[in-house]
Amino acid sequence: MQTTRGRRPAAPSWPGGARFAFTIFDDTDMTTLVNGPPVYDVLTDLGFRITKSVWPVAPSGPPRTGGATCADRDYLAWVQRLQASGHEIGYHNASDHPSTRESTVAALDAFRDMFGADPRIGADHSGNLEAMYWGPRRLTGARSWLFDHASALARPERPEAPGPAANPRHFQGEVPTSPYFWGDVLRDRIDYWRNFTFTDVNVLNPCPQLPYHDPARPYVNWWFAATQAPTLVPLLDLLDPARLDRLEAEGGACIAYTHLGVDTAPDGRLDPRFAPAMERLAARPGWFTTASSLLDHLRERRGVDVPLDDAARRRMERRWLGDQLRARTGSEARKAIARRRR
Repeated sequence: MQTTRGRRPAAPSWPGGARFAFTIFDDTDMTTLVNGPPVYDVLTDLGFRITKSVWPVAPSGPPRTGGATCADRDYLAWVQRLQASGHEIGYHNASDHPSTRESTVAALDAFRDMFGADPRIGADHSGNLEAMYWGPRRLTGARSWLFDHASALARPERPEAPGPAANPRHFQGEVPTSPYFWGDVLRDRIDYWRNFTFTDVNVLNPCPQLPYHDPARPYVNWWFAATQAPTLVPLLDLLDPARLDRLEAEGGACIAYTHLGVDTAPDGRLDPRFAPAMERLAARPGWFTTASSLLDHLRERRGVDVPLDDAARRRMERRWLGDQLRARTGSEARKAIARRRR
């Protein structure tokens, strides 16, 4: 069998002679009919077609973060217009709280009714118990143990805290004995699912196998990695000309994972920095497409789908842990500086 060991794929060629590829996966958290349309009006007018995730059904209990769902008819009509204009609609679990297998299947059926087909791509909602291979299960061996215990020390109230699989604080999407199990449903109905996010603007540097199948996590057909830009300021940093120059020079790909509903257009007023940054990006020779189209292209260019091997998995997991450590260290340093300035 072919493996990924020792091979680094050449920079792919992009459609239309583009020098790089760029897209956004928009996590639906906090998105409403107030703060969503101003952002998407800019994106659509500039020619960007991105991936917007949704919650198909309304929460049946207290929501975790807030934001509209497709149970709101006006919101659904807006999302359907986005789809008709070329944006991709992705899946962000059933709703804004944990959902059992039965609820997940019903939500996917509702998604299919609303958008004409199953979602091709998705990402777990933070803290939902049906998350797939999440928490320490994102990693293998000693790296999993280290992440588990470091998370428990840093944030004991979060679901990543250690404990047996039956403990409700643990994520259980791939555990067949759990009421939150839906691994076989994911495998049968969705092509791409998100795992790691990295700081590198070119996600092909930490994840040259993108997208990849991991035999150790078989319920996901194809994992995709992304560049972490959770809110507006990190997204603007990602769009800094120097970083985009490097992305272009490397012929790379960026899948920016962000939350456009958090602070890009608070109270419906578009942040004045957003449109100019996107205009500068649109002027570059990039291929601006949806996340699934980008991933499809990478698979087609590769020609042969090669499962992730142990060496490639180790490299990627170590890179992700390093990014996490640097991000946490930087955050603590910024807090310390802020305290000294008070």
